[in-house]
Amino acid sequence: MTEVLASRSFRGPAAEDAIESVHNDLDSLWLDVPFVQDMDQMTFTTAVIESASNIVQHAEPAGQEQVELGVDISVRPTLLQARVSAYHAKPPFGPMEPASPGEDAESGRGLALIQALVTTVTFERQDGTNTWVLTRTPQG
Repeated sequence: MTEVLASRSFRGPAAEDAIESVHNDLDSLWLDVPFVQDMDQMTFTTAVIESASNIVQHAEPAGQEQVELGVDISVRPTLLQARVSAYHAKPPFGPMEPASPGEDAESGRGLALIQALVTTVTFERQDGTNTWVLTRTPQG
């Protein structure tokens, strides 16, 4: 395992203001690792924000507790990784495969977009938590 050069973590209610907090965390993270190329920063940020936004917009509580968003981001010399979690959430509905919705559809492209922006996307469900693990191998 290689050294973590920078990291940020967020956990809070899955609400719209959480997305701004995660975005601010990413902005400050990139200041700590200026060697990461702008294209890698932009694509990874977009994938993380899309994943977090999907949780805020679509995750449903599994019980009485409200859904919480968790985002753990780490930068290693050769790997960008984000664990984007929906705590206290029902399992996602539908297949975990990228969709190709019709031209007029306003949603359904999130997973395909995320997969296009990162190197790998994996999904884990454990103890009522859905976690998407996004990794990107930097170009530079």
